[in-house]
Amino acid sequence: MTYCLAIKVNKGLVFASDSRTNAGVDYIATYSKMWRFCWPGERSIVLLTSGSLATSQAVVNAIKRDLENPEAKFNLRAGKHLHELAEYVGKLSQAEQKQHAEAMERSGSSNESNFIIGGQIAGQPHEIFLIYPQGNYISASDDTPYLQIGENKYGKPILDRILSGATSLEDAARCAIVSLDSTIRSNISVGPPVELAMLTANQVEAPYHQTFTLNSPMYKSMQKQWTQGLKRTFNRLPRFEWEKKAETGSAQK
Repeated sequence: MTYCLAIKVNKGLVFASDSRTNAGVDYIATYSKMWRFCWPGERSIVLLTSGSLATSQAVVNAIKRDLENPEAKFNLRAGKHLHELAEYVGKLSQAEQKQHAEAMERSGSSNESNFIIGGQIAGQPHEIFLIYPQGNYISASDDTPYLQIGENKYGKPILDRILSGATSLEDAARCAIVSLDSTIRSNISVGPPVELAMLTANQVEAPYHQTFTLNSPMYKSMQKQWTQGLKRTFNRLPRFEWEKKAETGSAQK
């Protein structure tokens, strides 16, 4: 399992992902789930993956192959709109799953993968799309300006409480890191390093990218301050009526 998310705000896009693909008592594997493709001034694309590692890697390899093949019918540089790129990735995923469907069915395993693709093409708005294993896709909405794949439940509450279109790009990035950290703390199948990418709207250039380990100073500081802030807020929650009476009685004595 894994956890990846993309956030769309007015000022740009944020992408974040963990790096754990398998977890157990004696085995942990680490692979990047984030791929970046950029042609400055033309388009900047980020792809996130979850699910079957074999399918995800095969799709990424096919994307790279098509970019290198001048006779390819379509590639990431060919579409005029981002939804065309989402449809393209969905078709690649479907083709890969179909190729191994019988073998996977016999073994009782799944070769399904989910993807998030986002970015900006010059002259077009910045967007993000979630691509399902079936090849269809959805985009983020004004009410829910984020998309998640993988183990998403633990990191969802902060996204719902904090994010809106008006959220700054930097605050959205901090929100993404806290969302990842909350998931890492609650689920062993999600783990570091954490990757972060940011794209500023209408600046079609290579995304800002940074990788955080659990010992990265900024990550540790953010983790500590978030935990301490939650505890302070929790301790300020309203008291029950019986607590108030007990406290009043104690004070009178």
